[in-house]
Amino acid sequence: MYFKDLNLSDELFQGVVSNGFEECTPIQAATIADGLAGKDISGLAQTGTGKTAAFLIPLMDRVFLGKQKKGGFSNWLKSHFCLVLVPTRELADQVYQDFCSLSGATNLSAVQIYGGTTYDRQIKMIKSGVEFIISTPGRLIDLYKSHSLDLRQCRSVVFDEADKMFDMGFKDDMQFLLHRIPRNRQLMFFSATLNFSVTNMAYKFGASPVEIDLSKKHVRTENVEDFIYHVGEDQKPRYLLSLLKIIKPKQTIVFSNFKHKIELLETFLNKNKIPSVGISSLLTQPQRKRVMEQFRNDSHFNVLVATDVAARGLDVEDVDLVVNYEISDDPENYVHRIGRTGRAKKTGVACSLVCDLDIPNLLRVEEYLSSKLEVKWLEDKDLIETFIGLKDIKNNTDRKKIVSAPNRSRKKKLNTRSKQAPKSRKPAPKSKENKIKKTHKKTKPAKSSNKNKIVRRGKSGKPARKKKSFIQTIKGKLGIKVS
Repeated sequence: MYFKDLNLSDELFQGVVSNGFEECTPIQAATIADGLAGKDISGLAQTGTGKTAAFLIPLMDRVFLGKQKKGGFSNWLKSHFCLVLVPTRELADQVYQDFCSLSGATNLSAVQIYGGTTYDRQIKMIKSGVEFIISTPGRLIDLYKSHSLDLRQCRSVVFDEADKMFDMGFKDDMQFLLHRIPRNRQLMFFSATLNFSVTNMAYKFGASPVEIDLSKKHVRTENVEDFIYHVGEDQKPRYLLSLLKIIKPKQTIVFSNFKHKIELLETFLNKNKIPSVGISSLLTQPQRKRVMEQFRNDSHFNVLVATDVAARGLDVEDVDLVVNYEISDDPENYVHRIGRTGRAKKTGVACSLVCDLDIPNLLRVEEYLSSKLEVKWLEDKDLIETFIGLKDIKNNTDRKKIVSAPNRSRKKKLNTRSKQAPKSRKPAPKSKENKIKKTHKKTKPAKSSNKNKIVRRGKSGKPARKKKSFIQTIKGKLGIKVS
């Protein structure tokens, strides 16, 4: 199927053509027609097959026609919007960029909403009236609870990477939002892997989605050649450098399971004259955004070291190599990792460095794929000989951490000594207040004499007798002398 056969509005079709889209991918051909008809959709397809356009194009066309009163969403108002929910901030940015490139001459607007940024701009954009809100669940709920967003104005909801949202613990947030959005909205779920909980949620909230599953035949992307190298843990740095030297990729993503290793691997590659940048959840949102901009736009940084933060939804067309420094502990994440290459009908290579510790993860991945991964070897002549080792960099960083603390404290002591006044200098004159305070010394209260004692007196004016205890009264009655 071709996009010209979909009868899209002329303004939107201009944006589609400007992106070089002519023929629909299988998931687009299977879903766009139903999306244009306003049907609920549950779409499953391989990563890198154009799922984002599969839900953006029909919704943008329906909104544009609804605003023009020519069809699409009926009774569309300025306060109405379509909601696209995503699990990560990076995916929100990616969907927003795709929206901007497709919008063409439609004059449709969108806003990204996620944590790590100020509320003011987001609230201002919502109040000004936007047709699309692309958001992570947490920040959206915050805006709803602060009465900055009216969910009753939502006309359509899309859950992109819906299974990942469940895995990240967003299930309750998703239900919270669906409870407050009108039941007559259009509902869409898209993902690369199957999750029955997602489909059950759709039926629970009154949806009857058209189920489209194109992921059954091919779990992995067809355009990607993936294989493994059996190496020792201490040999991984050498193999990584050797692979980058042999393949000479234009852009590479190196995945690690551990966020504390990202900075270490980034430093290791840069020390060995391979310009690299790293991204993980340890970075703030502005830092993560800057890293992705450097990797996308600046050819100088052609290696991105990342955790699974970058495994979903990121679309960088020129990535032709993916290296799993540790094979993923989640088979679905393995599929998403290797799907970062071989996008837009291009070919790509994905290789995994597997040591003894990675064997359990490898077995899980092969069971999920229902096939064994091809094993390859590197000849000794292909392995790089001289390089700065990962252990050397790690030892240097550890030594800096240990040595820097005493040095700092010593410097502080030196600074405080230099700031102290010399002994020969006369003391500063004391204020009057201090003199007055010193004159009023605390004195112990004098012992009171018997003359000054207060004597309790009865009604007759005579001194009152002390009250006898219970034992004393009984002894008196028995005739026993009471002392």
